[in-house]
Amino acid sequence: MRIAFLTLFFLYNSISFSQNIKEMKPKLGSLIEKSPAGELAFEKSIEDCKTLFEKINQKKKERLTPEEKKQYEDCLEDREGYWDVLGVGCSWYCGGGLDTISASSALKTNKEINYIPKNIHDLNYKTAWIEGVSGYGIGETITYHFPPENPRITEIIIVNGYVKSDKIWRENSRVKKLKMYLNDIPFALLHLEDSKNEQSFYFDPLGNSNREDFNSLQKQPWWTITFEIVEVYKGEKYDDTAITEIYFDGIDVH
Repeated sequence: MRIAFLTLFFLYNSISFSQNIKEMKPKLGSLIEKSPAGELAFEKSIEDCKTLFEKINQKKKERLTPEEKKQYEDCLEDREGYWDVLGVGCSWYCGGGLDTISASSALKTNKEINYIPKNIHDLNYKTAWIEGVSGYGIGETITYHFPPENPRITEIIIVNGYVKSDKIWRENSRVKKLKMYLNDIPFALLHLEDSKNEQSFYFDPLGNSNREDFNSLQKQPWWTITFEIVEVYKGEKYDDTAITEIYFDGIDVH
């Protein structure tokens, strides 16, 4: 009788909790405007810089034309790769990002282009995770598995759809609502814009807060964040639903 009562109590609380999870809207960040043509232009600018540096080695900088001097100043700026999500310098990922990724499904590789789960957290705008079931992928999930010592998360940034070009973004489906779980318990419903802008959601720190004894911290269980596709914006051509990136910012790294 006691076991039955506890089971019913647990089920009741689980159902109540799932019905009362908080609903969240994003703060829009940078617009992701990428394309194969843009990549070619970026690569050409790198080659032009190499040519200019070789020229400077052959004559003094003071003899450069005004146009060459402007190009030289531009070339001295630190540059990340064309598709890189993070800029140059240290970030939360100097200590964070210790997770592994799994998903309920993934679209099959097509002409050497893959859509595997780890694409969603490779910090690269050129790749994407695409669910692999028929239809729009409602109910499909992607899960981040974190070791106990992973720095805590205060911001989740989502790049919705397949942003490597405008055409591909429009043709594939995007997520309208994502249900978020902490350790398999419903936590929040994220309402996403149908936008190529980065979309940020802010939280009280997620993860282990008792960090004074690192050895004890490492002995704690791993923890998870799962995202479930609940509703989509339909693509113009494909029902495949894509997410380019879900990445994080937070604390405990400095």
